[in-house]
Amino acid sequence: MRHRKAGRKFGRSHSHRRAMLRNMASSLFLHGRIETTRQKAKEIRPIVEKLITLGRADTVHARRLAAAYLRGKGPVQVLFDEVAPRFMDRPGGYTRIIPTRQRVGDAAEMAVLELVEQG
Repeated sequence: MRHRKAGRKFGRSHSHRRAMLRNMASSLFLHGRIETTRQKAKEIRPIVEKLITLGRADTVHARRLAAAYLRGKGPVQVLFDEVAPRFMDRPGGYTRIIPTRQRVGDAAEMAVLELVEQG
């Protein structure tokens, strides 16, 4: 039984899945938008929104928590210096998922996950 087992597995081990989500979050902060499958976009969205909310605090503790997840100075610096200040007045909903196409190889539903333009 799968009772109380939230989250999608994506056919990967726990460590691979965690690394994939961390890389996708870092790429979203660095590039502003990423194209991925619709299911992966839905899975990464709450993680990114929580990181942006964390970035709005801009304390040493918040930076360390974000750095523990994002693993790298670049994405953390972009999050706290560029992304989070744009959303200071916005109460939530920092990302949007736009369905785009079906992938040719396996007909997976693709989508673009992007940060909204104005806060």
